[in-house]
Amino acid sequence: MESSALRYRVMAAGVMCVLLTIGIGRFAYTPLLPVMQEQTGLGLSRGGWLAAVIYMGYLAGALLASQITSLRTKDRFYRIALILGVLSTLGMALSDNFWLWVFFRFLAGLSGTAGMIISAALILHWLVQHGFRGELGIHYGGVGLGVVIVTLVIESMSAYFDWREQWLGLTLLSMVLAVLAWVWLPSPDTEKPVAKQQTQDHPPSPLFFRLFLAAYCCAGVGYVVSVTFIVAIIDGLPGMEGKGGLGFLVMGLAAAAGAFLWDRVARSIGYFASLSAAALLQIAGILLPVMMPSLPFVLLGCVLFGATFIGLVSLVLTMSGHYFPTRPAKMMGKMSVAYGVAQIVGPAVTGIIAEYTGNYNVGLYMAALVMVVGLCLFILLKYLDTKEDRQIDEIAAYSAR
Repeated sequence: MESSALRYRVMAAGVMCVLLTIGIGRFAYTPLLPVMQEQTGLGLSRGGWLAAVIYMGYLAGALLASQITSLRTKDRFYRIALILGVLSTLGMALSDNFWLWVFFRFLAGLSGTAGMIISAALILHWLVQHGFRGELGIHYGGVGLGVVIVTLVIESMSAYFDWREQWLGLTLLSMVLAVLAWVWLPSPDTEKPVAKQQTQDHPPSPLFFRLFLAAYCCAGVGYVVSVTFIVAIIDGLPGMEGKGGLGFLVMGLAAAAGAFLWDRVARSIGYFASLSAAALLQIAGILLPVMMPSLPFVLLGCVLFGATFIGLVSLVLTMSGHYFPTRPAKMMGKMSVAYGVAQIVGPAVTGIIAEYTGNYNVGLYMAALVMVVGLCLFILLKYLDTKEDRQIDEIAAYSAR
Protein backbone atom coordinates (compact mmCIF):
# COMPACT_ATOMS: atom_id res chain seq x y z
CA MET A 1 0.00 0.00 0.00
CA GLU A 2 1.34 3.46 -0.91
CA SER A 3 2.47 5.53 2.06
CA SER A 4 -0.10 8.28 1.43
CA ALA A 5 -2.96 5.75 1.28
CA LEU A 6 -1.62 4.03 4.39
CA ARG A 7 -1.48 7.42 6.12
CA TYR A 8 -5.21 7.92 5.53
CA ARG A 9 -5.97 4.44 6.84
CA VAL A 10 -3.91 5.03 9.98
CA MET A 11 -5.62 8.38 10.56
CA ALA A 12 -9.00 6.72 9.99
CA ALA A 13 -8.15 4.09 12.62
CA GLY A 14 -7.54 6.88 15.11
CA VAL A 15 -10.85 8.53 14.22
CA MET A 16 -12.69 5.20 14.67
CA CYS A 17 -11.05 4.81 18.08
CA VAL A 18 -12.11 8.32 19.10
CA LEU A 19 -15.65 7.70 17.83
CA LEU A 20 -15.86 4.58 20.01
CA THR A 21 -14.04 5.60 23.20
CA ILE A 22 -15.02 9.28 23.31
CA GLY A 23 -17.99 9.73 20.96
CA ILE A 24 -19.94 6.78 22.41
CA GLY A 25 -17.98 6.01 25.57
CA ARG A 26 -18.09 9.59 26.83
CA PHE A 27 -20.62 11.68 24.92
CA ALA A 28 -23.53 9.25 24.57
CA TYR A 29 -24.20 9.85 28.26
CA THR A 30 -24.94 13.55 27.68
CA PRO A 31 -28.03 13.21 25.39
CA LEU A 32 -29.14 10.08 27.25
CA LEU A 33 -28.96 11.77 30.67
CA PRO A 34 -32.41 13.45 30.45
CA VAL A 35 -33.94 10.19 29.20
CA MET A 36 -32.37 8.20 32.03
CA GLN A 37 -33.50 10.81 34.55
CA GLU A 38 -37.06 10.57 33.25
CA GLN A 39 -37.27 6.79 32.87
CA THR A 40 -35.10 5.54 35.75
CA GLY A 41 -35.48 8.30 38.35
CA LEU A 42 -31.79 9.23 38.21
CA GLY A 43 -31.41 12.47 40.19
CA LEU A 44 -29.40 15.57 39.27
CA SER A 45 -26.73 14.93 41.88
CA ARG A 46 -26.26 11.26 40.97
CA GLY A 47 -26.25 12.22 37.30
CA GLY A 48 -23.38 14.58 38.05
CA TRP A 49 -21.51 11.90 39.98
CA LEU A 50 -21.84 9.44 37.09
CA ALA A 51 -20.26 12.03 34.82
CA ALA A 52 -17.48 12.55 37.36
CA VAL A 53 -16.79 8.81 37.49
CA ILE A 54 -16.10 8.81 33.75
CA TYR A 55 -13.26 11.22 34.43
CA MET A 56 -12.00 9.20 37.36
CA GLY A 57 -11.52 6.36 34.89
CA TYR A 58 -9.94 8.75 32.42
CA LEU A 59 -7.61 10.09 35.12
CA ALA A 60 -6.54 6.56 36.05
CA GLY A 61 -5.84 5.83 32.40
CA ALA A 62 -3.93 9.08 31.95
CA LEU A 63 -1.73 8.29 34.95
CA LEU A 64 -1.05 4.87 33.48
CA ALA A 65 -0.35 6.28 30.02
CA SER A 66 2.15 8.78 31.42
CA GLN A 67 4.25 5.87 32.70
CA ILE A 68 4.24 3.77 29.52
CA THR A 69 7.34 4.13 27.36
CA SER A 70 7.20 0.97 25.24
CA LEU A 71 5.43 1.27 21.89
CA ARG A 72 4.42 -2.38 22.13
CA THR A 73 2.78 -1.78 25.51
CA LYS A 74 0.96 1.27 24.14
CA ASP A 75 -0.34 -0.86 21.29
CA ARG A 76 -1.65 -3.50 23.74
CA PHE A 77 -3.27 -0.80 25.87
CA TYR A 78 -4.93 0.60 22.74
CA ARG A 79 -6.46 -2.76 21.79
CA ILE A 80 -7.59 -3.62 25.32
CA ALA A 81 -9.24 -0.20 25.55
CA LEU A 82 -11.24 -0.88 22.38
CA ILE A 83 -12.70 -3.98 24.05
CA LEU A 84 -13.42 -2.02 27.24
CA GLY A 85 -15.18 0.63 25.17
CA VAL A 86 -17.63 -1.95 23.84
CA LEU A 87 -18.16 -3.64 27.22
CA SER A 88 -18.73 -0.37 29.06
CA THR A 89 -21.46 0.59 26.61
CA LEU A 90 -23.13 -2.81 26.79
CA GLY A 91 -22.96 -2.76 30.58
CA MET A 92 -25.09 0.39 30.81
CA ALA A 93 -27.98 -1.54 29.23
CA LEU A 94 -27.71 -4.64 31.40
CA SER A 95 -28.79 -3.12 34.71
CA ASP A 96 -30.43 -0.10 36.31
CA ASN A 97 -28.28 -0.41 39.43
CA PHE A 98 -26.51 2.88 40.14
CA TRP A 99 -23.31 1.25 41.41
CA LEU A 100 -23.01 -0.95 38.33
CA TRP A 101 -23.42 2.18 36.25
CA VAL A 102 -20.57 3.71 38.26
CA PHE A 103 -18.38 0.71 37.41
CA PHE A 104 -19.16 0.82 33.69
CA ARG A 105 -18.75 4.60 33.51
CA PHE A 106 -15.31 4.14 35.09
CA LEU A 107 -14.43 1.59 32.39
CA ALA A 108 -15.67 4.03 29.74
CA GLY A 109 -13.38 6.72 31.12
CA LEU A 110 -10.45 4.30 31.18
CA SER A 111 -11.04 3.35 27.55
CA GLY A 112 -11.23 7.05 26.64
CA THR A 113 -7.52 7.30 27.40
CA ALA A 114 -6.91 5.23 24.27
CA GLY A 115 -8.75 7.74 22.12
CA MET A 116 -7.24 10.91 23.55
CA ILE A 117 -3.70 9.82 24.50
CA ILE A 118 -2.55 6.35 23.46
CA SER A 119 -3.93 6.28 19.91
CA ALA A 120 -2.79 9.89 19.43
CA ALA A 121 0.74 8.99 20.59
CA LEU A 122 0.85 5.94 18.31
CA ILE A 123 -0.42 7.91 15.33
CA LEU A 124 1.86 10.88 15.98
CA HIS A 125 4.83 8.51 16.19
CA TRP A 126 3.78 6.80 12.95
CA LEU A 127 3.39 10.15 11.14
CA VAL A 128 6.77 11.45 12.25
CA GLN A 129 8.41 8.08 11.62
CA HIS A 130 7.18 8.15 8.03
CA GLY A 131 8.05 11.80 7.41
CA PHE A 132 4.58 13.33 7.59
CA ARG A 133 3.60 16.50 9.44
CA GLY A 134 2.96 15.75 13.10
CA GLU A 135 -0.53 17.24 13.52
CA LEU A 136 -3.54 15.71 15.23
CA GLY A 137 -6.36 17.98 14.09
CA ILE A 138 -7.98 15.28 11.96
CA HIS A 139 -7.62 12.76 14.77
CA TYR A 140 -9.29 14.95 17.36
CA GLY A 141 -11.88 16.02 14.82
CA GLY A 142 -13.25 12.55 15.55
CA VAL A 143 -14.51 13.90 18.88
CA GLY A 144 -16.84 16.35 17.15
CA LEU A 145 -17.80 13.75 14.57
CA GLY A 146 -18.60 11.39 17.44
CA VAL A 147 -20.90 13.97 19.02
CA VAL A 148 -22.72 14.38 15.70
CA ILE A 149 -23.11 10.65 15.05
CA VAL A 150 -24.16 9.85 18.62
CA THR A 151 -26.70 12.67 18.62
CA LEU A 152 -28.23 11.59 15.31
CA VAL A 153 -28.32 7.93 16.34
CA ILE A 154 -29.96 8.70 19.70
CA GLU A 155 -32.42 11.15 18.14
CA SER A 156 -33.42 8.49 15.60
CA MET A 157 -33.89 5.86 18.33
CA SER A 158 -35.55 7.99 21.01
CA ALA A 159 -39.04 7.85 19.50
CA TYR A 160 -39.02 4.05 19.33
CA PHE A 161 -36.77 2.72 22.09
CA ASP A 162 -36.36 3.25 25.81
CA TRP A 163 -33.06 4.17 27.51
CA ARG A 164 -31.92 0.53 27.77
CA GLU A 165 -32.57 -0.28 24.11
CA GLN A 166 -30.75 2.86 23.05
CA TRP A 167 -27.64 1.74 24.93
CA LEU A 168 -27.93 -1.62 23.17
CA GLY A 169 -28.14 0.09 19.79
CA LEU A 170 -25.01 2.08 20.61
CA THR A 171 -23.30 -1.19 21.59
CA LEU A 172 -23.83 -2.57 18.07
CA LEU A 173 -22.32 0.57 16.58
CA SER A 174 -19.38 0.42 19.00
CA MET A 175 -18.60 -3.14 17.91
CA VAL A 176 -18.27 -2.05 14.28
CA LEU A 177 -16.02 0.87 15.25
CA ALA A 178 -13.84 -1.37 17.43
CA VAL A 179 -13.18 -3.78 14.55
CA LEU A 180 -12.21 -0.95 12.17
CA ALA A 181 -9.99 0.74 14.77
CA TRP A 182 -8.29 -2.58 15.52
CA VAL A 183 -7.65 -3.63 11.92
CA TRP A 184 -6.64 -0.29 10.39
CA LEU A 185 -3.94 0.67 12.89
CA PRO A 186 -0.78 -1.36 12.23
CA SER A 187 1.34 -2.59 15.09
CA PRO A 188 4.19 -0.14 15.72
CA ASP A 189 7.42 -0.69 13.80
CA THR A 190 10.13 -0.43 16.43
CA GLU A 191 12.89 -1.11 13.91
CA LYS A 192 12.24 1.86 11.60
CA PRO A 193 13.96 5.02 12.89
CA VAL A 194 12.08 8.26 13.47
CA ALA A 195 12.81 11.08 11.01
CA LYS A 196 16.15 12.64 12.02
CA GLN A 197 14.81 16.15 12.52
CA GLN A 198 12.37 14.91 15.16
CA THR A 199 14.49 12.56 17.29
CA GLN A 200 15.51 15.15 19.89
CA ASP A 201 13.21 16.06 22.77
CA HIS A 202 12.74 19.76 23.59
CA PRO A 203 11.32 19.83 27.12
CA PRO A 204 9.99 23.14 28.45
CA SER A 205 11.40 24.64 31.67
CA PRO A 206 9.88 23.39 34.96
CA LEU A 207 8.10 26.71 35.65
CA PHE A 208 6.78 26.86 32.10
CA PHE A 209 5.49 23.30 32.38
CA ARG A 210 3.74 23.91 35.74
CA LEU A 211 1.96 26.98 34.39
CA PHE A 212 1.01 25.03 31.28
CA LEU A 213 -0.47 22.28 33.48
CA ALA A 214 -2.46 24.85 35.48
CA ALA A 215 -3.81 26.51 32.32
CA TYR A 216 -4.89 23.15 30.90
CA CYS A 217 -6.56 22.25 34.20
CA CYS A 218 -8.62 25.45 33.92
CA ALA A 219 -9.54 24.46 30.37
CA GLY A 220 -10.76 21.13 31.75
CA VAL A 221 -13.20 22.88 34.08
CA GLY A 222 -14.39 25.17 31.28
CA TYR A 223 -14.99 22.17 29.06
CA VAL A 224 -16.60 19.66 31.35
CA VAL A 225 -19.48 21.65 32.84
CA SER A 226 -20.94 22.66 29.50
CA VAL A 227 -20.29 19.45 27.62
CA THR A 228 -21.72 17.22 30.36
CA PHE A 229 -24.95 19.11 30.97
CA ILE A 230 -25.50 21.06 27.72
CA VAL A 231 -28.57 19.06 26.67
CA ALA A 232 -30.18 19.37 30.10
CA ILE A 233 -29.17 23.05 30.31
CA ILE A 234 -30.81 23.97 27.00
CA ASP A 235 -33.91 21.87 27.68
CA GLY A 236 -34.31 23.71 30.99
CA LEU A 237 -34.27 27.20 29.46
CA PRO A 238 -37.66 28.94 28.99
CA GLY A 239 -39.13 27.99 25.63
CA MET A 240 -36.24 25.64 24.81
CA GLU A 241 -37.80 22.32 25.76
CA GLY A 242 -36.62 19.63 23.35
CA LYS A 243 -33.92 21.83 21.79
CA GLY A 244 -31.05 20.31 23.78
CA GLY A 245 -30.34 17.65 21.15
CA LEU A 246 -30.12 20.32 18.45
CA GLY A 247 -27.62 22.29 20.52
CA PHE A 248 -25.52 19.17 21.11
CA LEU A 249 -25.58 18.40 17.39
CA VAL A 250 -24.47 21.92 16.49
CA MET A 251 -21.70 21.71 19.07
CA GLY A 252 -20.48 18.45 17.54
CA LEU A 253 -20.44 19.85 14.00
CA ALA A 254 -18.46 22.86 15.20
CA ALA A 255 -16.03 20.60 17.08
CA ALA A 256 -15.42 18.40 14.03
CA ALA A 257 -14.42 21.44 12.01
CA GLY A 258 -12.70 23.23 14.89
CA ALA A 259 -9.96 20.69 15.53
CA PHE A 260 -8.86 20.90 11.90
CA LEU A 261 -9.19 24.69 11.85
CA TRP A 262 -6.99 25.34 14.90
CA ASP A 263 -4.10 23.44 13.31
CA ARG A 264 -4.17 26.03 10.53
CA VAL A 265 -4.52 28.95 12.94
CA ALA A 266 -1.51 27.71 14.94
CA ARG A 267 0.61 27.62 11.78
CA SER A 268 -0.16 31.30 11.22
CA ILE A 269 -0.03 32.88 14.69
CA GLY A 270 1.68 30.31 16.90
CA TYR A 271 0.46 27.82 19.46
CA PHE A 272 0.03 29.98 22.55
CA ALA A 273 -1.63 32.81 20.66
CA SER A 274 -4.03 30.20 19.27
CA LEU A 275 -4.70 28.78 22.73
CA SER A 276 -5.44 32.27 24.08
CA ALA A 277 -7.84 33.01 21.22
CA ALA A 278 -9.60 29.68 21.67
CA ALA A 279 -9.98 30.22 25.43
CA LEU A 280 -11.50 33.67 24.92
CA LEU A 281 -14.04 32.36 22.41
CA GLN A 282 -14.87 29.42 24.67
CA ILE A 283 -15.73 31.77 27.55
CA ALA A 284 -18.24 33.46 25.26
CA GLY A 285 -19.61 30.08 24.24
CA ILE A 286 -20.12 29.04 27.87
CA LEU A 287 -21.92 32.24 28.87
CA LEU A 288 -24.18 32.89 25.89
CA PRO A 289 -26.85 30.26 26.74
CA VAL A 290 -27.48 31.76 30.22
CA MET A 291 -26.91 35.44 29.45
CA MET A 292 -28.93 35.50 26.22
CA PRO A 293 -31.33 32.52 26.40
CA SER A 294 -32.86 32.75 22.94
CA LEU A 295 -32.38 30.04 20.34
CA PRO A 296 -30.04 31.98 17.99
CA PHE A 297 -27.66 32.96 20.81
CA VAL A 298 -27.85 29.52 22.42
CA LEU A 299 -26.84 27.92 19.12
CA LEU A 300 -24.12 30.53 18.61
CA GLY A 301 -22.82 29.60 22.06
CA CYS A 302 -22.79 25.93 21.02
CA VAL A 303 -20.82 26.81 17.88
CA LEU A 304 -18.24 28.83 19.80
CA PHE A 305 -17.91 26.20 22.51
CA GLY A 306 -17.73 23.27 20.09
CA ALA A 307 -15.21 24.96 17.80
CA THR A 308 -12.87 25.76 20.69
CA PHE A 309 -12.95 23.03 23.35
CA ILE A 310 -11.55 20.32 21.08
CA GLY A 311 -9.19 22.85 19.49
CA LEU A 312 -7.67 23.47 22.93
CA VAL A 313 -7.22 19.74 23.50
CA SER A 314 -5.80 19.13 20.04
CA LEU A 315 -3.30 22.00 20.28
CA VAL A 316 -2.10 21.09 23.78
CA LEU A 317 -1.64 17.38 23.06
CA THR A 318 -0.03 18.07 19.69
CA MET A 319 2.40 20.42 21.44
CA SER A 320 3.14 17.66 23.97
CA GLY A 321 4.12 15.39 21.11
CA HIS A 322 6.41 18.05 19.64
CA TYR A 323 8.09 18.74 22.98
CA PHE A 324 8.74 15.00 23.42
CA PRO A 325 8.72 13.34 19.97
CA THR A 326 10.53 10.25 21.29
CA ARG A 327 7.94 9.65 24.04
CA PRO A 328 4.82 11.74 23.30
CA ALA A 329 2.47 9.82 25.61
CA LYS A 330 4.53 10.82 28.66
CA MET A 331 3.73 14.54 28.50
CA MET A 332 0.30 13.87 26.98
CA GLY A 333 -0.49 11.73 30.01
CA LYS A 334 0.66 14.37 32.49
CA MET A 335 -1.32 17.10 30.76
CA SER A 336 -4.36 14.84 30.65
CA VAL A 337 -4.07 14.16 34.39
CA ALA A 338 -4.47 17.91 35.03
CA TYR A 339 -7.40 18.01 32.60
CA GLY A 340 -8.90 14.89 34.18
CA VAL A 341 -8.76 16.20 37.76
CA ALA A 342 -10.76 19.23 36.65
CA GLN A 343 -13.30 16.97 34.99
CA ILE A 344 -13.85 14.94 38.14
CA VAL A 345 -14.52 17.97 40.31
CA GLY A 346 -16.53 19.99 37.77
CA PRO A 347 -19.52 17.69 37.14
CA ALA A 348 -19.81 16.61 40.77
CA VAL A 349 -19.85 20.19 42.09
CA THR A 350 -22.16 21.38 39.32
CA GLY A 351 -24.60 18.52 39.94
CA ILE A 352 -24.75 19.32 43.68
CA ILE A 353 -25.27 23.05 43.00
CA ALA A 354 -27.98 22.28 40.44
CA GLU A 355 -29.73 20.05 43.00
CA TYR A 356 -30.06 23.02 45.35
CA THR A 357 -30.69 25.83 42.85
CA GLY A 358 -32.81 23.92 40.35
CA ASN A 359 -30.67 24.92 37.34
CA TYR A 360 -27.11 24.88 36.03
CA ASN A 361 -26.54 28.65 35.77
CA VAL A 362 -24.19 28.93 38.75
CA GLY A 363 -22.13 26.02 37.40
CA LEU A 364 -21.74 27.76 34.04
CA TYR A 365 -20.67 31.03 35.63
CA MET A 366 -18.16 29.10 37.72
CA ALA A 367 -16.78 27.37 34.62
CA ALA A 368 -16.47 30.70 32.77
CA LEU A 369 -14.61 32.27 35.71
CA VAL A 370 -12.12 29.40 35.81
CA MET A 371 -11.64 29.75 32.05
CA VAL A 372 -10.77 33.44 32.56
CA VAL A 373 -7.95 32.28 34.84
CA GLY A 374 -6.86 29.81 32.15
CA LEU A 375 -6.90 32.55 29.53
CA CYS A 376 -4.64 34.73 31.70
CA LEU A 377 -2.24 31.81 32.10
CA PHE A 378 -2.11 31.16 28.34
CA ILE A 379 -1.36 34.85 27.75
CA LEU A 380 1.34 34.72 30.44
CA LEU A 381 2.85 31.63 28.80
CA LYS A 382 2.91 33.48 25.50
CA TYR A 383 5.08 36.25 26.93
CA LEU A 384 6.86 34.53 29.82
CA ASP A 385 9.32 32.65 27.67
CA THR A 386 9.21 33.69 24.03
CA LYS A 387 12.21 31.49 23.29
CA GLU A 388 10.27 28.35 24.21
CA ASP A 389 7.23 29.58 22.30
CA ARG A 390 9.30 30.16 19.16
CA GLN A 391 10.99 26.82 19.64
CA ILE A 392 7.79 24.79 19.70
CA ASP A 393 6.41 26.70 16.70
CA GLU A 394 9.62 25.99 14.77
CA ILE A 395 9.49 22.31 15.70
CA ALA A 396 5.85 22.04 14.66
CA ALA A 397 6.54 23.75 11.36
CA TYR A 398 8.69 20.84 10.22
CA SER A 399 7.14 18.83 7.41
CA ALA A 400 8.98 16.45 5.13
CA ARG A 401 6.05 16.13 2.75
